[in-house]
Amino acid sequence: MAELTRFGVSMDDELLEKLDRMVRDSKYPNRSEFIRDMLRRRLVEEEWETDREVVGTLTLTFDHHERELSDRLTELQHDHCTAVLASTHVHLDQDMCVEVIIMRGQAQELREMADEMRGQRGVLHGELALSSIGRELA
Repeated sequence: MAELTRFGVSMDDELLEKLDRMVRDSKYPNRSEFIRDMLRRRLVEEEWETDREVVGTLTLTFDHHERELSDRLTELQHDHCTAVLASTHVHLDQDMCVEVIIMRGQAQELREMADEMRGQRGVLHGELALSSIGRELA
């Protein structure tokens, strides 16, 4: 682990109370862990904003009765085969399925792929979760 450096932060009492509530509600052991995590989250957002190599998961909920939807989703994954690392398909009930696609590549390519898949007729919800390959977050 890297050497830690202590520094002070000044804030008014009301803001400090809100910070402490967030730390407590989020189950962090202390303010430092919470603030480090907030900074890492912002660094991940920056990686996505600057179109760096990133990793993400796309979760799609869809009606599997929609004509040719499964085939269209599979075809789109094949169109981006260098970005798709893995996918998992789960049957929620007689009608609904969820598919989770793990991707790695340039942020813009992953966003475009997610938009294409979310835009397919029969997809009820699609959520792209952003993450980092971790090189810039140490």
